[in-house]
Amino acid sequence: MRVPVAALLLIPGLAVGLMNSAPHASRSIAGRPTTETPALINTCLITKDVTRLSAFYAEVLQIEPVKAGEDYVEFHTGGGVLALFGADAQEKYIPGATTPGQNRSAILEFRVGNVDEEYVRLRSLVKTWVKGPTTQPWGTRSIYFRDPDGNLVDFFVPPPSRQ
Repeated sequence: MRVPVAALLLIPGLAVGLMNSAPHASRSIAGRPTTETPALINTCLITKDVTRLSAFYAEVLQIEPVKAGEDYVEFHTGGGVLALFGADAQEKYIPGATTPGQNRSAILEFRVGNVDEEYVRLRSLVKTWVKGPTTQPWGTRSIYFRDPDGNLVDFFVPPPSRQ
């Protein structure tokens, strides 16, 4: 069964509405009253090759994707959803809004149990390493690599004081 892409775009919005149905404390930002704090629950990567990128993230994250057709998949992680959406399908809905494989300003960050073990596990899968296991000046231990589309990925463990 093929689900219309337009329906897929509505699903995350409905999920946000349900998750945020309980009111939060009111506060004012720039003089505007607000009742809800925005919650980032979904990051969507636009790609020319959903199948290739999906296979990569299935191995890296060790999560089976939830597929909704050939143009859209989701990886449900402990903190949110990583979605992959086909560039051709995206172009139909918001023409000219995205350019796949061109991001050099965002980092997908995933908290893991052991950075050094993940580095060993991923060494043969990842083709482009940016930085091997390193403890950052702020105490986080990380590895940085690029996915097949060039997106920067950080697997990290927070400092012991914040675990």
